Amino acid sequence: MALISIEGIKVFAFHGHFPEERTLGGHFIINVWVHTDSEKVVITDEINDTLDYVKIIEIVKREMEKTSKMIESPAKRIVDNILTQDRVKKVKVELEKVSPPVKANFEKISVTLEGEN
Repeated sequence: MALISIEGIKVFAFHGHFPEERTLGGHFIINVWVHTDSEKVVITDEINDTLDYVKIIEIVKREMEKTSKMIESPAKRIVDNILTQDRVKKVKVELEKVSPPVKANFEKISVTLEGEN
């Protein structure tokens, strides 16, 4: 079993409760952790025997293109799509909204969702 980490995927997208957020857009950072079966790839050393992290990034970008009011929605779509990939056992996705329109001091606002096969 291996843990593939892809952290800091930066995306500009149109998610938010306020109509302005869905019109003007905003910046998001997505972190993905995938537990995958690595038994075959450690022997063959071939990309076809592992989870291609480029495909994971493509899934993130594709699902972030679909506008949502709540950040839980794209996070769930990302989790569900990654779980359809071969060799995936478990996935965790953190979706951070950079500079949301909230009058408060804070380090980060994000949602984290998990799924497993």
